[in-house]
Amino acid sequence: MNFDKARPESWAWWRSGLRYYSYGFYLRERFAARVHRVSVDGGFTCPNVDGTVAVGGCTFCDNRSFSPSRRLPRMAIRSQIDEGISRLQRRYPDCRKFLAYFQPASNTYGPVERLRRLYDEAVSHPQIVGLVIGTRPDCLPEAVIELLAEYAGRTYVSLEIGMQTMHDRSLLAMNRGHTHAATVDAVRRCRGRGFHIGLHLILGWPGESWQDMMATADEVARLDVDAVKIHNLYAVRNTPLGEQVLRGEVQLMDRDVYVATLVDFLERLPPGIVVERVAGDAPSDYLIGPTWCLDKNGVRLAIEHEFRTRNTWQGRLSGSHRNNLRSNSSPSPAI
Repeated sequence: MNFDKARPESWAWWRSGLRYYSYGFYLRERFAARVHRVSVDGGFTCPNVDGTVAVGGCTFCDNRSFSPSRRLPRMAIRSQIDEGISRLQRRYPDCRKFLAYFQPASNTYGPVERLRRLYDEAVSHPQIVGLVIGTRPDCLPEAVIELLAEYAGRTYVSLEIGMQTMHDRSLLAMNRGHTHAATVDAVRRCRGRGFHIGLHLILGWPGESWQDMMATADEVARLDVDAVKIHNLYAVRNTPLGEQVLRGEVQLMDRDVYVATLVDFLERLPPGIVVERVAGDAPSDYLIGPTWCLDKNGVRLAIEHEFRTRNTWQGRLSGSHRNNLRSNSSPSPAI
């Protein structure tokens, strides 16, 4: 199939020469300016850490490995934003607009009054143009969804929900403390409330085949969300997964396999889903492996090369199996 003839004219990202709907392209279109996220720490925990649904947290997770705020003494939200902006502007001096990214742990896990106080402190900053809030699907009671909808009525709000995979056996192995049905329910209840809905996803979980990962892609397409964050499974120190990798019990994907699998995954996603991340990493002093993920630019170039070599694009395989969740709220069967 010829790439240009197959291209729907409404896909603005495609007209710009991209092969997938990148987050950078989306932000420039949405805010008409360079926008960066500033990581802030609200001091939250998770229900699979504090014993509500489990203990020990996710087997792959050490918040210090992916959130700068967890590697430093926690400051007031305003001070964290000022420091984060200062750090980013040293690298991007022309950037004047920022999103407050409540990143570590589950940032809707608490009383509504506390959430409002923290979110208010963030949005009151003159350079903050929106909120990005990471959480779990089982931490979204109706009162919290109503609060997010209230903020979405006056500013940009993106809600990032940790789905990881559609397969319950993998969620159990991760010690997530919830099943995929919780994600389906959360997406259903959040839809149409004025904020963007994104899903976090992991490729390469032990025991998941290529078919399993493509089933997750098809399920994401069916859920009809606004964005995804996809990353390779990586292992950091002082986690159960890290210990498994060090003992040789778990093998992590090599770069070529990951790149090919990611492109297969994106082919199945509708073209309107923003791809906020295509790989993940951790600071070198935390990372066990794979070491290839430290070369961010190399990974990005390899992904672009894979798309071009195949002459393919996000959404090429998405139309035939997309099923709108609005008419069917039950999850697809797990493999």
